[in-house]
Amino acid sequence: MAQQHLDPTAGPVAGDALAAYLQAQATEFLRALRQHRETGGATATATNGAEEAVDAARALRRSARRISGTLHTFRPLLDEGWSEGMRPELAWLSGTLAREHAYGARLDRLLAALHRLSGSSALPAQASDPDAHPGTHPGARAQLPSEKGALTVGAAKAGALLERQLTLARTRAHSAALQALGSSRFHAVADNVAVLASEVPLTASASASVTGLKPLAAAAEERLCDAVAGLPLITAGHPYNAEALVHGLSADTAPQPQDSPWHQVRLLLRLHRYAREVLFGDEAPVDVRLLTAGQALDRHRDAAEAAAAAASAARTPRIAPATAYALGVLHADQRHEVEAARFAFQRAWLRETVGTP
Repeated sequence: MAQQHLDPTAGPVAGDALAAYLQAQATEFLRALRQHRETGGATATATNGAEEAVDAARALRRSARRISGTLHTFRPLLDEGWSEGMRPELAWLSGTLAREHAYGARLDRLLAALHRLSGSSALPAQASDPDAHPGTHPGARAQLPSEKGALTVGAAKAGALLERQLTLARTRAHSAALQALGSSRFHAVADNVAVLASEVPLTASASASVTGLKPLAAAAEERLCDAVAGLPLITAGHPYNAEALVHGLSADTAPQPQDSPWHQVRLLLRLHRYAREVLFGDEAPVDVRLLTAGQALDRHRDAAEAAAAAASAARTPRIAPATAYALGVLHADQRHEVEAARFAFQRAWLRETVGTP
């Protein structure tokens, strides 16, 4: 595999480059916060100003992630007490704001998958007659007529169950986000970011040349490569490897053990991307290989969480056998999507690095 070496043109000192990046992200954070307040804190569940508020919340998460990730990667160049106190608060904010969107996207994904698998003419949760004969759909998997009928009968109830559970979770996440944005804890975070926009607490070592950033960025890349080396890429080279289905609908509610290393690689890849942004600034080239690999890991995360939601719904007491069957098929389908995403990552990662200006 060809490695891309970080070699930006020598220019300003490390402290100047790092401070400029952090200040730009802090300014973006404050701009998004002002936009969010101007829309009245509406979110995707509201009608008026929903799109603007969703964009503002996304921008808040985006800048909070970048500030937190940069503080982690380049912490030797920053005041230790300040950065170690700010990072977990930014992670808390980003995670709190992300949950509502995640639940909504998960519901849409699962309903679309049920629609595709059952071949019905309407989304399962919207079907008025669950016993209606299923239509054909080019994306539907081949099944025996009796299996297709059983899936269609249970798909409507499975969709309704998922909609109830995930809508409730989304509503609670919405309330938690509003509560967080009005809390003294959030106001403390916003105050710290406002200070960061004008002054970055750097250490004396940050006054070295710009090469002071390169060893820390290279260390982030090395951690990513080491984590990828621990992944079963040979297994992932076989599409739709269903080994993970063994853990699917068992009574054990623990997270799928095979997923954790992949989620960790996704986080390390994000830190590596942020480090490149600090090094190259606005002139950072687009690494197609990293972009494709990141997209595959995003799909992996979404499919894994959707499969877990289907498995959780299937454990609901006293549901009809047809509903449980539909949820089991849905879970298996999402685990296949997990394996397909791993396969896509394997192909992207082992590809030669291609950059675009």
